[in-house]
Amino acid sequence: MGKFVLKTDTAKKVINIELDGTFSEEDGVKSIQAYQQTINPINPADYELQIDCRKLNVTAPDVVPLLEGCFVMFKSDGFVRVNLTLENNPILKMQLARLGRKAGLDNLEIISTAKA
Repeated sequence: MGKFVLKTDTAKKVINIELDGTFSEEDGVKSIQAYQQTINPINPADYELQIDCRKLNVTAPDVVPLLEGCFVMFKSDGFVRVNLTLENNPILKMQLARLGRKAGLDNLEIISTAKA
């Protein structure tokens, strides 16, 4: 089961999202609804989106279209920058980078951290 935590830092103009586990389609839909409620009162064009994917598992093929839809949504919301942080996981990094390119998310940055 996938878990997510959304936090808005209005002082720094950053939205932090923490993702954990393996997302089902239902988990993905719930996270998208929570995301939309979070960004509704703000102007995303003034904010940076930071997504912590260090505990996220590689996305199953049946959920990839939902994830791709998230990238398209991030692009249309017009964030200043979208940062994804993940541990040294080349498969997940390739998957996320490919989806970002496919969605045309030009301001996407993927940061890999080594496991402690």
